[in-house]
Amino acid sequence: MLPDTKTTGAGDKPESDAVHQKIPLPRCAALGLQHVLVMYAGTVAVPLIVGGALGLSKADIAFLINADLLVAGIATLIQALGLWGFGIRMPVMMGVTFAAVGPMIAIGLDPSLGLQAIYGATIVAGLFGMLVAPLMGRLLGVFPPLVTGTVITLIGVSLMGVAINWAAGGQPTVTRMVDGVAHAVANPDYGDPAKLAIAALVLLVVLGITRFAKGVWANISILLGVMAGVVVSLALGYMNFDGLSDASWVAVTTPLHFGLPRFEFTAILSMCIVMLITLVESTGMFLALSEITGRRMTPQLLTRGLRADGLGTLIGGVFNTFPYTSFSQNVGLVTVTGVRSRYVAAMAGGFLILLALFPKVAHIVASVPAFVLGGAGIVMFGMVAATGVRILGAIDYGKERHALYVIAISIGLGLIPTLSPNFFQHLPAWTHPFTHSGIVLGTCAAMVLNLFYHGVVSKERSFLLAARTSHGTE
Repeated sequence: MLPDTKTTGAGDKPESDAVHQKIPLPRCAALGLQHVLVMYAGTVAVPLIVGGALGLSKADIAFLINADLLVAGIATLIQALGLWGFGIRMPVMMGVTFAAVGPMIAIGLDPSLGLQAIYGATIVAGLFGMLVAPLMGRLLGVFPPLVTGTVITLIGVSLMGVAINWAAGGQPTVTRMVDGVAHAVANPDYGDPAKLAIAALVLLVVLGITRFAKGVWANISILLGVMAGVVVSLALGYMNFDGLSDASWVAVTTPLHFGLPRFEFTAILSMCIVMLITLVESTGMFLALSEITGRRMTPQLLTRGLRADGLGTLIGGVFNTFPYTSFSQNVGLVTVTGVRSRYVAAMAGGFLILLALFPKVAHIVASVPAFVLGGAGIVMFGMVAATGVRILGAIDYGKERHALYVIAISIGLGLIPTLSPNFFQHLPAWTHPFTHSGIVLGTCAAMVLNLFYHGVVSKERSFLLAARTSHGTE
């Protein structure tokens, strides 16, 4: 059984007063829109990163954004309202996990795999997540804060390279055909001072808003920073909306848009590891949310929530998008606003679905220049790394004297694909989903090293640590 969680605030009242409270429609809509604004930048970031890395067209990236918003809305409704044995029925917002970015790019860039293999692996990972959801109480001992903190730090550090290239205006090299042979040559536009200046402006706007603004304005600082960069880019002629007139005003995202999924073992194994990471991350979020809302966590409730993560991921694979998890920034927003009603999250899920119906909106987002996103990306991905550092900061290094070895070696191995992409070039192609993804490589290293030094953490202590590290205390 899970240990009882200490309640705060609304915990002194019956849980129905907080979690199941029905709020007047106008206020519920306003609060739901705020949740959407808080998560929007993070929600569209993954399609932009993956689509850009795989060289997809602006129209295809816009389609990915629409598909992402649609499935995020559906998964949020399932979590907030419940559907049969799925959904934790708490104020949870769902979005694509950053943990999947590295593995998906590695799979998509592999000539023998490609985009269809990403979706096949995502579908199987979703099924896998639903199957292992009831076992997470036992598996959590393999993912103590030492492992999850290391992995989350590695995710943020690995993604920082994406943000840096964004800020510089693209990739440092471009492909040129010379005598019919493709050659990588230096990109002359990389690091253009004007583009760097706009990226810096976005960063400064975000910093200024977080320093001097409060409430909802502080919560949407990333979005406001990007908007400032868009305005300047338009004024200087760096941004255009080519193809916008060809996009439909209203359209419904269709499943299997990019073709039938391919089911490749190495890609599936890679994404199942990502699924385990997201389930552990969600467990911590759910336990933290239990304390915030005052709703007592039970094994059945936790299983429903994690099973919904798996279902959202399966739906994502069918509808041309990626693995889903609960968004931590929205859990923080529940604390800031003091509104614990699950119907607010459900309203936000409805808004996400509505946004997914308008392709022109997604096309505009896909038109935002990379250097504008770079200024925001440094903040977003840096915050991911900082979250991992916060979790690692809660560890008692006096008691866990080998913890530093686990962290150091795991991050060192995890950075190999980022710092030296050709390091594993002579290994067989079937190893690429592992060796070309620093996140998968680092996660496997952290799991094995932690088991080697510390063994499996007891179930009771695992739940206690997951809840505490989600709050940043030990």
